[in-house]
Amino acid sequence: MTRPDRGYGRRMPLTRSLDDATVVITGASSGIGAATGYALARRGADVVLAARSEEALHRVADRCRELGGRALVVPTDVTDPEAVVRLAARAAAEFGRIDAWVNNAAVGTVGLFDEIPVIEFRRVVEVNLLGTVYGTRAALPWLDAGGGGVLVNNASVLAEVAMPYQSAYNATKHAIRGLADTVRQELRVTGRGHISLCTVLPATIDTPFFRHAANHTGRELTPPPPVYPPEMVAETIVRLLRRPRREAYAGGAARLMGIQWRLAPALAERVLGWYAARTQFGPGVRLDATGNVFRADAAAERTDGWQGRRAQLIRLTAAFGLAAAGTAVGTVAAMSRRSRTERG
Repeated sequence: MTRPDRGYGRRMPLTRSLDDATVVITGASSGIGAATGYALARRGADVVLAARSEEALHRVADRCRELGGRALVVPTDVTDPEAVVRLAARAAAEFGRIDAWVNNAAVGTVGLFDEIPVIEFRRVVEVNLLGTVYGTRAALPWLDAGGGGVLVNNASVLAEVAMPYQSAYNATKHAIRGLADTVRQELRVTGRGHISLCTVLPATIDTPFFRHAANHTGRELTPPPPVYPPEMVAETIVRLLRRPRREAYAGGAARLMGIQWRLAPALAERVLGWYAARTQFGPGVRLDATGNVFRADAAAERTDGWQGRRAQLIRLTAAFGLAAAGTAVGTVAAMSRRSRTERG
């Protein structure tokens, strides 16, 4: 029995236990994708790993097998809809079915909106948004044919809030959230409620994303704290496979930012803009670079992006958590005072 989520009805979980399930993961060569593969392999699941870098995928697959799961590597560029269809067919042919699908592949280009090359903006849309579209279209027939399953879209808290210098990424993540809401409605009204569609909204995660993103700021990129480990998002995805929900935050900061954005959007927009503009840049100078937007990084199988700074990031995360909690309380109090004043 699944748990109701915010009054929107019940969601159907996997039709079989995780140790008998087949899960396809895109963007599986590093970061959250690799961590999700490891989390599922520990539970005995069969994982199908997709990304552009075959070399990195094989390293992730080897680790998954060491952890007790079976792993299939299928190099895939998610911007090619036919390649994504082949990914689904290959997974079903190897393991007999698809029980769950995780759309996780993403790239980013960082810089002022009017200074980001249009070709990079387009590529971010193709990978993040259209890659999710193609993955969803490829997964649905197999999930339906198997009697049900779970589809998880890894969005971001930036699907709900916004951050300067991330216009392309923000736009695609907002679009992914809207896409999921629409497709979920269509599944329900067409009698396919046995398929659950979930959206994950992580806070800043310690992955190679900021090292791999295209950079047009002239400065070193760093993840704005608080920063959480990718394993936390992986465990959130595992929980969604067992107990699906419409949406799930990953990281307390994501939930706090979402609350503030809904209660006082104009204030939250200004505060978050000020904060992000001062925390996503390091002291170093960087020349313009396209990162991994067009070309995969074969050495990118690590789940984390800032090894050696983990203790510092944890301290910053704890400090930010206290500050954010205070800000949230202050925001709620201000809204309550305003409401009482208006009623008076």
